[in-house]
Amino acid sequence: MSDNYVRFWGVRGSYPAPFSTHMKVGGNTPCVEIRSGDQLFILDAGTGIIPLGNALMGQSEIRTVTIILTHYHWDHISGLPFFVPAFVPGWKINIYGPADSASELEFHIAQQMRAPYFPVETETWLADINYETPGDSLKFDNVEVNHFTMHHPGLTYAYRLTINDKIVVYAPDNELAFINQAIDDRKDEFDEHEQLLLEEMKEEQKWRGLEFMDKADILIHDAQYTPEDYAKKRGWGHSCYIETVTSAIDAGVKGLYLFSHDPNYDDEKLEILRDNASELARQQNSKMPCSLAVEGVQIDLDTDT
Repeated sequence: MSDNYVRFWGVRGSYPAPFSTHMKVGGNTPCVEIRSGDQLFILDAGTGIIPLGNALMGQSEIRTVTIILTHYHWDHISGLPFFVPAFVPGWKINIYGPADSASELEFHIAQQMRAPYFPVETETWLADINYETPGDSLKFDNVEVNHFTMHHPGLTYAYRLTINDKIVVYAPDNELAFINQAIDDRKDEFDEHEQLLLEEMKEEQKWRGLEFMDKADILIHDAQYTPEDYAKKRGWGHSCYIETVTSAIDAGVKGLYLFSHDPNYDDEKLEILRDNASELARQQNSKMPCSLAVEGVQIDLDTDT
């Protein structure tokens, strides 16, 4: 087994979907493991972090983990109260997330584990817990982590990890068409000059949006909706798969993993969505593979893209 890999532990958005019709893709909410040698990074702490924590308790090589959170909506932190290593002495857990200070980050995490929401508070954690903000960038030996702000309710980050010579981008909640839709919905309210300025703004936002995913070897990106569902849920902070595929192609991404699957989409519907995404890439003369993020799938960073 490679010492450098990406593994999916939770791939659903919004809420867990433990239904028999969903188990081929998986029902846990966001959690992605990235391993680089003896360094272990956990992106988001949805319910997928629970089986990951159980798996970590079955080994003895690693006792330090770094959890990097995109934001604090429940589907991204609801696994933390059940992450077993946090309750075990001898473990060191570093937690990073968007905040103005470490104390603010700690407050966000602690809130969901206080009465009346949960009976066991973070004060019962026996591991060495450290809270940190990402700053401009993070460096861990051969791994560099940079963050970008996404279009999603509340302060939400995407992360770009450079691991040796590979780039992994994680953007689970991001509405790529947010600016375009907001402008287009009101374009009749503006005169010709204002419309030109707005079109320039749209173009600028497009290129800023492509910057964080530029030439990524692996892009794990929100593709929660079909066009029909996106039309009903504009402004909710998630993308239609069409914008995700098109943006990935424009950014020169080598491999796209569709992520944050709608909990209402069963395995069959997601497979159709993936096939449509692949056909869209083909129509745009792109050879970029479009894959579903599936629980348990492991991507070898030493050989795969």
